[in-house]
Amino acid sequence: MIIRPASADDATDMTALLNQIIAVGDTTAHQRPFDEERMLTHYIAPADLICCHVAEIAGRVMGFQCLVWPDPDQGKMPDGWSFIASFVAPQAAGQGIGQQLFAATKVAAYDAGVSAIDATIRADNVSGLQYYHRLGFVDYGCLRQVPLRDGRCVDRVQKRYDL
Repeated sequence: MIIRPASADDATDMTALLNQIIAVGDTTAHQRPFDEERMLTHYIAPADLICCHVAEIAGRVMGFQCLVWPDPDQGKMPDGWSFIASFVAPQAAGQGIGQQLFAATKVAAYDAGVSAIDATIRADNVSGLQYYHRLGFVDYGCLRQVPLRDGRCVDRVQKRYDL
């Protein structure tokens, strides 16, 4: 497995991976499929990017993780906090991809001066909640009945990792 920074050349593979997760349903707040341009602006090279890493196995992107600074237009967060998003191909779950991605993300977070990482996860995403718990994230809040694009409302568990 190779963990490396994501680049524009990864947009096609990352888009396919995330769209597969969206199609399966119920583990991401994303419900609208991505195209390569949206992948570039949302995960690979957003203005508030700290890092975005991919996990490559046998030349295929099997997971990616992005860490960004908060967007001040979306509410105030404590100084030094960041947001994380993690995605692993369903067929590659349980292979340690998420753990290796987080090891690289932590290094970038330290280098950027991050003091805490927020992971806000759908309450019905059991595997995501377990993943962040195993990494050492702790619950600090809950957003109640957040509407999805399709009109359903789900709680979101707020977890944090202090650096």
